[in-house]
Formats: sequence, C-alpha cells, structure tokens
Amino acid sequence: MNEYNNNNNNGTATENQSPYYSAPDPSAHYGAYAPQQPPEPPAPQKQKKGVSAGAVVAICLVCAILAAAIGVGVTYFLLRDRTTGTDSLEDAPVVAETTEPPVEPSDAPQITDEPEQVPEQALVSDAAAVGQHVYELATQQVVGITSEITYTNFFGQISAASVSGTGFIISDDGYIMTNNHVIEDARTGGYEVSVLTYDGTEYTADIVGYDKENDIAVLKIDATGLTPVTMGSADDIVVGDAIYAVGNPLGELNFTMTNGIISATDRTITTDTDSVPINMFQIDAAVNSGNSGGPVYDAEGEVIGVVTAKTSATGVEGLGFAIPIEDAGHIADQLIEYGYVTDRATVGISGYTLPDSVADRYGMVPGAYVTSVVADGPAAEAGIQERDIITAVDGKEVAGFTELTAIVRTYSVGDTAELTVWRNGETLTVSLTFGESQKPVDPTPSPEPQQNQPGQYYGDMDDFFRQFFGFGF
Repeated sequence: MNEYNNNNNNGTATENQSPYYSAPDPSAHYGAYAPQQPPEPPAPQKQKKGVSAGAVVAICLVCAILAAAIGVGVTYFLLRDRTTGTDSLEDAPVVAETTEPPVEPSDAPQITDEPEQVPEQALVSDAAAVGQHVYELATQQVVGITSEITYTNFFGQISAASVSGTGFIISDDGYIMTNNHVIEDARTGGYEVSVLTYDGTEYTADIVGYDKENDIAVLKIDATGLTPVTMGSADDIVVGDAIYAVGNPLGELNFTMTNGIISATDRTITTDTDSVPINMFQIDAAVNSGNSGGPVYDAEGEVIGVVTAKTSATGVEGLGFAIPIEDAGHIADQLIEYGYVTDRATVGISGYTLPDSVADRYGMVPGAYVTSVVADGPAAEAGIQERDIITAVDGKEVAGFTELTAIVRTYSVGDTAELTVWRNGETLTVSLTFGESQKPVDPTPSPEPQQNQPGQYYGDMDDFFRQFFGFGF
C-alpha cells in the first residue's frame, strides 16, 4: 500500500489580521492637507504545494489510456478500406480492445522462441505408459517356439537338446512368422515343433514354408480367434526412434521385453558362412539366443521388424539386427500361398566361394565355383557347366558366391544378363535369362541320428566344400 504524507503549515495565523491600521477620517483635523491614502498593498502570494504520488500515478494512467485509444484509432484508420468504407483485415494484425490498464514493462510477459519445457517426470510417465501398452499387445501376439532334437556329440554319443526361439501371430486363424534357423533343425531332422502362447496353451505346429536366403519361415497351428500383430512400416524409421523387442531369451525367460532405439538402417548382414547377405536395420535393445524370430515393435505398438541376428563377440553389446517387416511380410505371403518364394530370380546352380589359396594352388581364378547345375534350369540352358567359375555379371565383378547372390537379387524373373565364366583357363561370355525359383526339397529325415564323427566327410573336394561352405540358389 502506498502511503501519502499531507503537507501542513506549521506557522500560526491570526484570524482576520491585517498589516494596516484603521483610523478616523483625516480631513477632520488637516482639512485639504490631509495625507494621501497609502497605496493598496500587493496581493499576498499563494504558497506552493507539492504534487502527491497518487496524483502522479493517476496522471500516468490517464496518459496511458489516451495513448492506447489513439493507437487503436490510428490502427483502425490504417486498416480501413477507404474506397468502400469497409474494414479490410486480411493482411493486418488483429488489435484486441481492452479496458484494462497497460501492463508495466517490468511485469510484461516475455516472448521466447524456446519450446515449452515438459517436466521430466511427465516424460518418464509417458514412456512407461507406452511400454506397458506395447507389452499388453505382445502378450496376445508373441509365442514361444521349441523343438526337442537329438544329435551325435563329439564322442559319438547320441544327445538330446532343446532348440528355442520366438514367433508372432500374423493371422487370427493360426499363421505364425519366425526365423528359418529357429525351425531348421526340426525341419531337416523331422522333429516336432511346439508353440506356446502367453496363457500357457501349447500347440503342435506344421511348417508351412521357409526361405533360407532371407531366414523367414511360417508355421500353422490349429487355432482360431487369435490376435494378430499390426504390420507397421520400416521404410519410415529413422535413427533414434524408440523400439521394443519381445521374446524368449535363452529359451527360459519367456515373454521378456527390452527397449531401445533404431541404431542404424540398411545394414547388409551375413549371419554365417553358408548364408547370403540380408538387408536389416540395427537396434540396441538387448536380444539374446531365443529372441530370434520375435517382433520389433514401434511406439505405436506396430511390428516393424523380425529379430534375426546379434553380434555375440566378447565385449560387444547392443548390436542387434532385424529384418524389415515389409521384406519379411512379402516372403510370408508367398510361403502361405505357394509354400515357397516364387518371384525371386534364380540362376539354377549350387556352389561356393572359391578360396584364394585353392585358386592359387590350382591355377584358378576367384569367383563363384559351380558344383551342380539344375537340369533344364536357366544356367543349364545358358550352357554353364559344373566346375565353371562365374567371375562377373553384366560387368559387375563376382568375388564369390555371396557376391553373386547379392547381384542376382537385383534382377527380376525374365531379365537377361551377360555372365563372364572361367572354364579350364579360358574366359567365356554367356547370356542367361533368370528363371523363377523352385520349391526347395528337404532331404528325407533318417529315422536315427547320423553317426558320422564330427569333422568327417566323404567324397571329393567338391563334397568337402559343399559341406563347409556350399549353398545353392
């Protein structure tokens, strides 16, 4: 509260007091010589008074209100369309009328370009809510996959083992997507594949189809009314996007969720010596043995990838890789409809990468060494033979079978390419029209596990390389 002091005069004033005396009429004594009437005394000066603080504030408020009114009037005049007499405010700022006094500069709100700061506690709460929502979906969509297999150990003894992985439901009538390597031992050995849902229900699954090149497989269980995942898109992901992985690490910690971010996109990953490069994106969420085939969710609860690989070297952490869901979904659709991938260009050969040491020793050249040719296939029709070495496709150098496969993937069924072939010291050029891939044929499972000692092989050098390096496409 402002306090005001009143200024009071401290002198004493006598009521009706005058500085002049009154006298009788002087003409009564002096006649004509009476003294003249003294001049009128000067008017007393008024005492100046100081202006109070309240008056100053009132004057300032009045001035401010007048200034605001004048500003509004000038603005209105400038914005008025003088030709039509109507207001034209399309390009003018809006002036809001107010009856409130202007805000003092010290109390005026400060304008800043900085975004509003969200409390850290609110961010943590939101992140927790997203994670809980994703996990709630995952418990209805993710499954565990196991198979009991037998094998011959190093000492020639028959042993049993459990192969575990993860999958996720892609249709309400029981189709499930996973990795090929999760069910490969069961597939080639004729073992039973079991599927376990979150509520503890166990199913025996049929293998609908598989694709070794992209490490995708589809299973089918006898069930209806299931909750399938929502397919998202990996085309729009950027580094830093939040992701969630759900699976069964180590085959024991069922329905574990880990979170992280997209670490990189468009990684070309080769999972082992007999596989071809696969395009994947990189994540830093913790994934371990048993997570293979599980989904990668985005923050919307949509699946954007299939966990497929990780770097397991000592001292390495946070390097996981997933196949984009567009690629995996396209393959799964064909596996469900045809049992195999039909629209992939193929050469119709099997082979391996010729090691430099072998090429130098036998006077050969590096490239894709052909071990077998599919009868009536594209390579056979082009004149390619066993023991040929393919060194280039349309001028693109082929250093090995992996490079050959990657190059062939860039072509479509029916395309034609010029292949450079080395044969017995001569270089040939052949024209090849890519054909459609054929349904793979698994070997007939033997009733008993093979008794071969580890590392033992039979046949010539081609058989040796086929066992340890070879694969066909």
